[in-house]
Amino acid sequence: MIALTRMRLAGFLRGGRVLAPLMAGLAVLGILHGGGQSSAASAYGYSAAVLFPVFAWLTKVVLDTEPDVQRRLARVAVGPVREAFAGALAAVLAGLVFCAAALVVPPALGALRGPDPGTGEPSTAVGVGLGIVAHLLSLAAGVGLGALASRAVTRTIRAGVTVLAVGVVLGVVLGLQGSVAPWLVPPVMALARALAGVPLPSAGTFLLLGGWALTWCTLAFAVYLWLRRSRA
Repeated sequence: MIALTRMRLAGFLRGGRVLAPLMAGLAVLGILHGGGQSSAASAYGYSAAVLFPVFAWLTKVVLDTEPDVQRRLARVAVGPVREAFAGALAAVLAGLVFCAAALVVPPALGALRGPDPGTGEPSTAVGVGLGIVAHLLSLAAGVGLGALASRAVTRTIRAGVTVLAVGVVLGVVLGLQGSVAPWLVPPVMALARALAGVPLPSAGTFLLLGGWALTWCTLAFAVYLWLRRSRA
């Protein structure tokens, strides 16, 4: 499985497919953080939210890199579960590089400031820690959505792009609502709004959001594995 993961990463990088998601990620981060300063928690919370569609797109590109015949041969060679996990692992490793870049861009652009005295804003260190967690949860959600939009599941480019676009739009629109609807999508927007709050919500709220994100991602990947078994 490690060799298959390395092969998919090599194809993603050497084939130049990494360039489009990379430029899109840097563009949205530059626009987001180029307008002024904010606390670390707020800056990184919204950074994780805007990177959610980039993570999903990145995952789809990684999983769609190899031809269908080659993917089926790998499935026969290592087994369906290990083949599917190898693709997801390749997407996660590529996404971690994007997460690292997202943590560097705000201070590089001078977009971070310290907490305002007397407002209850968290310290910069706490904000960075929460931001790291937010990016990891956003990456997990993006990998789940991108896997569901991959060609191995949707069969056609049109269907894959539709799944990706609808998933991103619903993730933003439903995530901003206050009804039961947000539970249908990963809490990337809910987490961003929580990190922007002054003072921060309670620890129980963050545990709830983290559990929600992990549950959604687990279900999304379970559906992905089930569809891969039936569609090879």
